[in-house]
Amino acid sequence: MLGTRSLETDLRKEIAVDVIFKQEQSIAYVTINREESLNALNGRVLKNLEEIFLSIADSREVTTVVITGVGNKAFVAGADVAEIKEAGEGRPEMIEEGKRILGMIGSSEKVVIASINGYALGGGCELALFCDIRIASKNAKFGFPEAKLGLMPGYGGTQLLPRLVGPGKAKYLMFSGDIVTAEEAYQFGLIDRICEQERLFEETEALARRISANGPLALKSIKNAIDKGMGLSLHE
Repeated sequence: MLGTRSLETDLRKEIAVDVIFKQEQSIAYVTINREESLNALNGRVLKNLEEIFLSIADSREVTTVVITGVGNKAFVAGADVAEIKEAGEGRPEMIEEGKRILGMIGSSEKVVIASINGYALGGGCELALFCDIRIASKNAKFGFPEAKLGLMPGYGGTQLLPRLVGPGKAKYLMFSGDIVTAEEAYQFGLIDRICEQERLFEETEALARRISANGPLALKSIKNAIDKGMGLSLHE
């Protein structure tokens, strides 16, 4: 098992500056670092995220992961549209790869918290949906603008969002392409908590510390029971 220092050093060697990894005791902090592109998801970011979650999968130290975006404008403002356009006939494979990697984050045994510091649109909102808990600043914005581009959400949002907020609200958001405020997203049930922008890191870190102070086996078992139980009858 890699210790805190060796795990962090190892990941820094392997991962580009597009994603910043930091570990403090039992909490891993993952920051998407493409501020000039509003932290849009491209192939490198997705690959980096995959490498991080594969690297911490067997770590007994890490119990909780915080995902955020650099700056105060965007969590992740969607997939990298330019890269998708350039992919041409390879677009379906690119989208499937993104869906696979975000699905791996969602199925991680770690507790994953999305700390949403700005725009969470399209693929960025889907990334947040794959997290266990979503805490957002008051300036955060949420939406699925794909229909306006003649597209549909490709990373699993059509299945995740209705399970979280109900089919009516999910259809409203995806059919209209409207961008909603953090307050509206909270009312919809899309996010779990709102705080002031300047307190987002403090609030997220405090929550992560409270969670990571609990028994690792209990956290793993609770997550497994909830996630798998959602698809079963109450008797099962």
